[in-house]
Amino acid sequence: MSHAQEVQLQIRGTPEPEFGHGENGGGSKAADRRRSEGRGIRWWLLVIVDMLIVLCGQTIATLLGRLYYNSGGNSKWMATITQSGGSPLIAVILLLTPPESSDTGPQPPASKMVPIYLGIGVLLGFDNLMYSYALLYLPVSTFALVAATQLGFNSITSRLINKQRFTALIANSVVVLTFSATLLGVGSSDDGTSTDLPKGKYTLGFILTLSASAVFALILSLFELTFQKVVRTRTFRWVLRVQLCTNLVASTVSVCGLFASGEWRTIPGEMAAFKDGRARYVATLVGTAVSWQAMSVASLRLITRVSSLFANVTGTVSLPLVPVFAVILFGDKMTGIKAVAMLMAVWGFLSYVYQHYLDGRRAAMGKEGAACAARGGAEVILHA
Repeated sequence: MSHAQEVQLQIRGTPEPEFGHGENGGGSKAADRRRSEGRGIRWWLLVIVDMLIVLCGQTIATLLGRLYYNSGGNSKWMATITQSGGSPLIAVILLLTPPESSDTGPQPPASKMVPIYLGIGVLLGFDNLMYSYALLYLPVSTFALVAATQLGFNSITSRLINKQRFTALIANSVVVLTFSATLLGVGSSDDGTSTDLPKGKYTLGFILTLSASAVFALILSLFELTFQKVVRTRTFRWVLRVQLCTNLVASTVSVCGLFASGEWRTIPGEMAAFKDGRARYVATLVGTAVSWQAMSVASLRLITRVSSLFANVTGTVSLPLVPVFAVILFGDKMTGIKAVAMLMAVWGFLSYVYQHYLDGRRAAMGKEGAACAARGGAEVILHA
């Protein structure tokens, strides 16, 4: 009888294996277990769907943004508005989405969420403006390649803000992507493509793209930190709510800039002079806005499901697609420097993917080892 009691006490005292950071960024073992068990086929299918939406949304939005400029559009603030102006669509989806059980629990106070919405929204508004100028001053293929440096910036912000582990492979990704962008920066600005681009603005476009990439990387890490430390739940309704509020603030910044700059006066003339008429003008802006919103929601879902770095890596996958479509649609020339830079950027992306694969294997082996140790401890007591 005493042996049986000893066995029972020993089994109860055996520590449970830990499965990572938990649902709320460092929560209970029960939350860790639920998250680990939830990563089945359905979880991966949802992640893959979000990745495809990010991939398609970012590619289409970038190409439509270049089409807006190529077809006669010239308002940088209007191009900025399209990057966040589709937020009313999010409000419709939010109203139609039924609340989940987690939505009825304790809610973060408005005193914390409002400053977050304002801060991230203002950052997002000015980041969108920098991207609008950069897309005007650079060929779309060069813009896409330089914008890929946001993965390198995000590796740094994820380490500093989200405590992301910084390995040799991730460091390799940062160095390769940075060197890839530098190749484009020191290359000739006259590559014979997109002849309607403003003359003498290549360097400014390059600097603006790098700056916007760094700010966007910071925004992604702040989103992840918000869900980890403040929201503490990762339901679809909360993803939509955070996306809606931050984009409304960004849209307000853009609309204020449109009126303060006086560009609103040029919109009727720009619409009338747009290639193929007003209908195409409206369709281009609406298509751009919808594409950016789809990409942003899917990216935020990836942040809550995995990490901001994973979401950024997914956006980098569109890197080879944009230059290819730019060659087909806009006549951009795929120069040798661009080809080498694209291959190096893909190499940097694959370095991170391989690191993610190694982390997954290490976590799985850790779970198996902890489980075996627990079983072995129980068997030793039983034999005794």
